[in-house]
Amino acid sequence: MTELLTAAQMRAIERAAIESGAVTGLELMERAGRGVVEAVFEEWPALSQAPHKVVVLCGPGNNGGDGFVVARLLKGWGWEVEVFLYGEAASLPPDAKINHDRWCEMGTVARLAGAVKDEGAALLVDALFGTGLARPLGGAARVALASRAGKVVAVDLPSGLCSDSGRILGEGAMRADLTVTFHAAKLGHHLSDGPAHCGHLALADIGLVPGPDAVRLIAPPKAACLAKCAGHKYDHGHALILTGGAGKTGAARLAARGSLRIGAGVVSLGVPGSAQQEVAGHITALMLTRIEDGDALTQALKDRRINVLCLGPGMGTGERAKALIAAALDVGGFHPPYEGRSLVLDADALTVIAHDKALFGMLHERCVLTPHGGEFARLFPDIAEKLTTAATNGPAFSRVDATREAARRAGCVVLLKGPDTVIAAPDGRCTIHSAQYERAAPWLATAGAGDVLAGFITGLLARGLPPMQAAETAAYCHVECARAFGPGLIAEDLPEELPKVLRAL
Repeated sequence: MTELLTAAQMRAIERAAIESGAVTGLELMERAGRGVVEAVFEEWPALSQAPHKVVVLCGPGNNGGDGFVVARLLKGWGWEVEVFLYGEAASLPPDAKINHDRWCEMGTVARLAGAVKDEGAALLVDALFGTGLARPLGGAARVALASRAGKVVAVDLPSGLCSDSGRILGEGAMRADLTVTFHAAKLGHHLSDGPAHCGHLALADIGLVPGPDAVRLIAPPKAACLAKCAGHKYDHGHALILTGGAGKTGAARLAARGSLRIGAGVVSLGVPGSAQQEVAGHITALMLTRIEDGDALTQALKDRRINVLCLGPGMGTGERAKALIAAALDVGGFHPPYEGRSLVLDADALTVIAHDKALFGMLHERCVLTPHGGEFARLFPDIAEKLTTAATNGPAFSRVDATREAARRAGCVVLLKGPDTVIAAPDGRCTIHSAQYERAAPWLATAGAGDVLAGFITGLLARGLPPMQAAETAAYCHVECARAFGPGLIAEDLPEELPKVLRAL
């Protein structure tokens, strides 16, 4: 399942199931606890072979109720179980109180008042706070986070993390080796600090049906959208990618190579005279056209076969860059006879637009902006400030919130780059491409990788994919190329890995 839920959405799904009579809250709690135990044994098979010691930290809500179920099940498995409760038993929600009382028929509950003595424990179960945490942890709970048994499993979410943003609320959060969540992953499992604190993420099915309007993880694209049919090269689009001056053309050449590899029928590099010989000596399948300034670009764009432009990689931020962006936006939007031409704005182009309100105001729905964090802060300083301000209450402002707000303001698709890449459209649609957990690709932290991503998006737009789908598909293929190559990756390798990735699809 690729849906990612907020805490409120998860509560609504549970409430709907309970109110329909399909299940009781107590049954859901039992399924959750059993799901945790099963996930632990699957993650560490040796723990199922003989009794061990476990310390279970239970919180004052239903997450604590899940913890009491885990304690009871492991006790039945023959384990030595110690249970600590943060808060008062009398204040537990009804279902959690029932499971507290069931546990008390088997063992004792100690008050969690600080550090936990967990010597000899093979497992520490963090059931203090799950998805409902809305404030920093209290003193005793925060001290308990320092407890470290052989392995740590978090129930639903490591305590101290905001479920909707993945940000740490206050001063600290549990670091788990395994996090077991229920029904669907939450946004916080894939955003910001979430992956670093969750360890391995396991999903336990507790018998609920999906809800509407969830943010989704980007899934592998359907091969049909990347297949080529018989026809002329121009049937698959003509992309024009603008370069910088002499010595500044490498980034655009990387983008162009990526665009061509992902299937654009024709890719041309628009080059100033000072760099024409340099570029000509480096390209073969790519075409070259001389574009010195904005007027030259306007003239070149009379060729209506050019259906997408990419501006920014290595282009510089001076007057030439500003003139080229203005020309591209002027004839690239909805001004006859050039309706429907798409633009990818990356790197230097984003810096230029960030400092020119007039250019920013010319953005249209066929544009795709691809900022990294620094570029995003230049483009949307007030939005970025909310992301960098310490989170003290939940749900905290998230990268999903930020990207959605940016896309609405810009009136176009925004792709906020990172291991937790977020893509949003101005109508509120939003997806996450998570290069984390089993899809981690740390080798992408190399110069030029973002230029190739811009080229992938450009090529897919040339082939006719809508902006949101082009950005999603490019992000997926970009990471798959890195994973296919592995350690030692440099940006030039990404386009060359793409045929392997496409064949696998």
